[in-house]
Amino acid sequence: MQQAASASTSQPPGAAEKFADPVWTAKGERRASVPLTRLDTVWFNTGTLCNIACEHCYIESSPKNDRLAWLSVADAVPFLDEMVRLPRPVSLVGFTGGEPFMNPDFVAILEETLARGFETLTLTNALKPMEHRKADIARLAAVHGARLRIRVSLDDFREGVHDRERGGDAFAHALGGVEWLWNAGVRVEIAARSLQGDDEHIIRRGFAALFADRGIVLDCDDRQVLVLLPEMRPDVSPPEITTACWGILRKTPDDVMCSNARMIVKRKGAARPSVVACTLLPYDERFEIGATLDEASRAVPLVHPWCATFCVLGGGSCGSARASG
Repeated sequence: MQQAASASTSQPPGAAEKFADPVWTAKGERRASVPLTRLDTVWFNTGTLCNIACEHCYIESSPKNDRLAWLSVADAVPFLDEMVRLPRPVSLVGFTGGEPFMNPDFVAILEETLARGFETLTLTNALKPMEHRKADIARLAAVHGARLRIRVSLDDFREGVHDRERGGDAFAHALGGVEWLWNAGVRVEIAARSLQGDDEHIIRRGFAALFADRGIVLDCDDRQVLVLLPEMRPDVSPPEITTACWGILRKTPDDVMCSNARMIVKRKGAARPSVVACTLLPYDERFEIGATLDEASRAVPLVHPWCATFCVLGGGSCGSARASG
């Protein structure tokens, strides 16, 4: 992003690859960018290590990938303190990975966040790392109620589809985790994907039937309770998003996730965390835009294929923040 600021804005490049120049597309059209109009959601990537390796993980999390290091309580607290001082309050603090419950400091970070009055959203596969923290989760749910949100990844309502992505028996264990969270009084959400090409109605009805059979009461028509995420495939080359696309698509920059969210990451070997523009692009250094949230308030050029496939064309969002009141 700092490189983007020094790029020429007077002339389009004579020839360029797609998603290469922060100002111009490969066709010489002005690239769309997204200003930060409000900071509703702040994400922490707790580290890229995960207990499983999914077939199409966008961040390539696995038991061996430590490109993003574990965040510590000491790493997180300065950002939490900065959020408290902001003139407009942050609505949601999210935690993603990797698998957050593998991070030895995660429960302490979560507790620090909740103690400051923030609503939290933790993304998890609901497998063994979460099972090992059940006592902590139940304790936090009893104290903080609906401000503790946990979103479980269930790729599909059919066991075989989910297990092809995540390994044998993952579906049964994850569904058991959902049931435990529900019975423990946790505010549960589900993240799913359209891996079979089904339309939204089929997916929502399938999950509704699945949960009803287990006595789990979740409103699968609520798009925050059941989040359907667009697919991201590295072998697909979507169109670049130009300034003209807003009118063509009848969308605005405010519809895109980086208009209202940022993420804190700590790269392996780094002395301190940094702020990136997007939860989906923690490795692309073009999207690293500051050491503090205040520094990271600059506009973000849509210079990656996933800006198009997930956010603009796919209409996806990782947060969907909604204050609990």
